[in-house]
Amino acid sequence: MVVLETQGAMAIAAGIAIFGGALGTAWAQSAIGSSAMGVIAEKPEQATKLIIWLAIPETIVIFGFVVALLLALNTGGA
Repeated sequence: MVVLETQGAMAIAAGIAIFGGALGTAWAQSAIGSSAMGVIAEKPEQATKLIIWLAIPETIVIFGFVVALLLALNTGGA
């Protein structure tokens, strides 16, 4: 059995935080993007509102990056 060092475990946790945030964002934007294109085809005046809705899921990646950064900076111990 492999025993992970503290720094190795923190690096894996940081990678999972970034991966999870990116995956969640991709999933959300795929649903929002396809719906937004349908609305824009029928009502072009709604485009500005829909671009904002497309930008909101990007905060998930930012939160994942912040968590990864906090984990990476905490590798020296408590």
